Amino acid sequence: MLGMIQNEWDALMLSNFALEQQLHIARQELSHALYQYDAACRVITRLKKERDEARSLLAQENSNFTVSAPSAVTVNASVASNGKRAAEDEELAPHGKKIHSGITSAVISELTDCGKALHQRRRRRQIPDTLAPVDAIDGYTQISSHPIHKTSKPGIKCLDVLYSKDIIASGGIDTNAVIFDRPSGQILSTLSGHSKEVTSVKFVAQGGLFLTGSADKTVRLWQASDEGTYNCRDILRDHTAEVQAITVHATNDYFVTASLDSTWCFYELSSGTCLTRYVCVVFDNSGSCGGYTSAAFHPDGLLLGTGSSDGIVKIWDVTSQSSIAMFEDHVGPVTAISFSENGYVLATTTQDGVKLWDLRKGKNFGNFAPYDSETLTNSVEFDHSGSYLATAGSDLRIYRATNVKSEWNCIKTFPDLSGTGKVNCVKFGPDAKYIAVGSMDRNLRIFGPPNEGGPVNHEVP
Repeated sequence: MLGMIQNEWDALMLSNFALEQQLHIARQELSHALYQYDAACRVITRLKKERDEARSLLAQENSNFTVSAPSAVTVNASVASNGKRAAEDEELAPHGKKIHSGITSAVISELTDCGKALHQRRRRRQIPDTLAPVDAIDGYTQISSHPIHKTSKPGIKCLDVLYSKDIIASGGIDTNAVIFDRPSGQILSTLSGHSKEVTSVKFVAQGGLFLTGSADKTVRLWQASDEGTYNCRDILRDHTAEVQAITVHATNDYFVTASLDSTWCFYELSSGTCLTRYVCVVFDNSGSCGGYTSAAFHPDGLLLGTGSSDGIVKIWDVTSQSSIAMFEDHVGPVTAISFSENGYVLATTTQDGVKLWDLRKGKNFGNFAPYDSETLTNSVEFDHSGSYLATAGSDLRIYRATNVKSEWNCIKTFPDLSGTGKVNCVKFGPDAKYIAVGSMDRNLRIFGPPNEGGPVNHEVP
């Protein structure tokens, strides 16, 4: 009996030993496989990075390729009656990409001369006596509300004001842009043509031109008629993703568009030609580049500010298309940027609130979080004098803009009267005499002094 038990015990131990050996071998094989997998992943990541860098450099070279053939046909030689450029008039490189002529020395000279003149004028600037004082803004209330967009697709995404005529433009989720005459309270024109929401609207101060950008990847250039209506003159299709921002140069001869396709384009207004298309180059190991979500020209016109979906703000030298400063201290996409008229301060908004930057030193000198961590700050805007700063989120707030050494205090908070809890955009009127606001309903709201005469309130829920 003892012999049988001993034999069974020995057999059990041998079996256990064999299993342990197999387990050890399996662990060695698994360790070796994991090592190979890790090495393969690192090689793949490196190859992807090199591929993306090569693609970006190639795209940048293609975008800056200059047309030298004397018989080259200009891109915008003709425009179809509906605003679309004829495909046969677009000059293409051998690889099928559009050819961009680049920013010529004549254009650079024009930009430089304009920048110098504006810089000298800005140094002598004084706050106008007609600017609304702090006490007046503290007394502002809603003086009118106008249902200018569709009920079926409510939401105003962007605004702009043409000071010389006191008219307001709005872009909506309903795919329309609306030109609104504030003094009379009447719609001058409703511009249809985009297939998706309008994300940016900009007046050109001269020539009766107006620009719209859309999530449908296009930019439309509109021309005002003698009757006050606007007709589409050009449809620009140089982007491959949503157009997020349009900014017009101080010369009123050029403008820039920024898109989620990680490119910004520099256009000539007179012809609608894209002179150069800058493609984002990957600098990190992520293998990706954040798309542009905001853009604005510096008051002098020689610098361009852009914000991206990866929380990076860059300052560009427009003449060389090179980045001269980069601010990375953001959380989430940069939803809006705004330069102060004094040219020294830049305000940016992201998920973590508003940041103020001293452009002379390239440093962040102020932060404030108007809303909680779950509420996005959708817009930030200086008034034309640089004396006030507005932020839009779950409500509208006005701050007194001082200097880099003083605290910027909130002087007025306006509740969101749309009932949606989301204010999308804000613009100051001339001399901050009124404030135009767009929310997630269909109504354009005007805030100003309560005793100001104006059109009847047309509030629609």
